[in-house]
Amino acid sequence: MTPSLAIRIRRMRFWGRHGVTEEERASPQELELDVELVVDSGTSALSDRLSDTIDYESVYRTCERVATQQSFALLEALAAACLRELMVHPRAARATLRVRKPGLFDGATPEVEITVARDGS
Repeated sequence: MTPSLAIRIRRMRFWGRHGVTEEERASPQELELDVELVVDSGTSALSDRLSDTIDYESVYRTCERVATQQSFALLEALAAACLRELMVHPRAARATLRVRKPGLFDGATPEVEITVARDGS
């Protein structure tokens, strides 16, 4: 049995120009992202080597770049773009990304969640 390890980074906050209307994209809005990456081996727990896992800072910087330097109409598309880049890492077996736009509605926060796996599911 191959051990797996989940890496989570929660409450990443970025400002980006995303939305269906031009008005939404006119100025940056706050976004919150949570990511969970399942690593196909728990080797790093025994080796204590960064090379045996996925670097947290790399995950953060990838999400930051996609959220701040690209623009999407839908939160779903933003989440999918982040996941495409994160799943390039050979140790990533599965990833889940949640994106929230807290300032969109007064008193309610829309959120989307997408999960992808290396086997395509």
